[in-house]
Amino acid sequence: MYNVAYRIVKDEHFAQDVMQEGFLRAFTKINDYKQEVAFGAWLKKIIVNYSIDFYKKNNAFQMEDLNKTLYKIEENDTILSGNIDLNSLKVKQVIDSISGLKDNYRMVLTLFYIEGYDQEEISEILNISYPNCRTTLSRAKESLRKKLEEDI
Repeated sequence: MYNVAYRIVKDEHFAQDVMQEGFLRAFTKINDYKQEVAFGAWLKKIIVNYSIDFYKKNNAFQMEDLNKTLYKIEENDTILSGNIDLNSLKVKQVIDSISGLKDNYRMVLTLFYIEGYDQEEISEILNISYPNCRTTLSRAKESLRKKLEEDI
């Protein structure tokens, strides 16, 4: 749970605080746990939500309002182009590249690729529209691809 919190808040001490507060929240809401999902998944959702709330409250995190801007997004689920040798990439390089992106891109990529949330869940967690989530994820993938190409 610490790693989940750390990837979102980007600070060791804050991640420890967030994790502790998340456990306290889970403890106080233990009666709400209906055993519909695994306990770990339930706890992880609490930690993720609290981490995002903490991050939004303590940083200038702003999702782009795509209702004000029109863009044509081409659906491309491949994160990497053929120019990158996948065998030469290391996990640390990818994670470092993600952490160097804009906050909203970093947040969406972390939730999607590392935490395993789908786009509907991400849009609920970040309180953004589904199309906004799709567009942000698409732009984040493209930004990550470009960053990885630069680093190689």
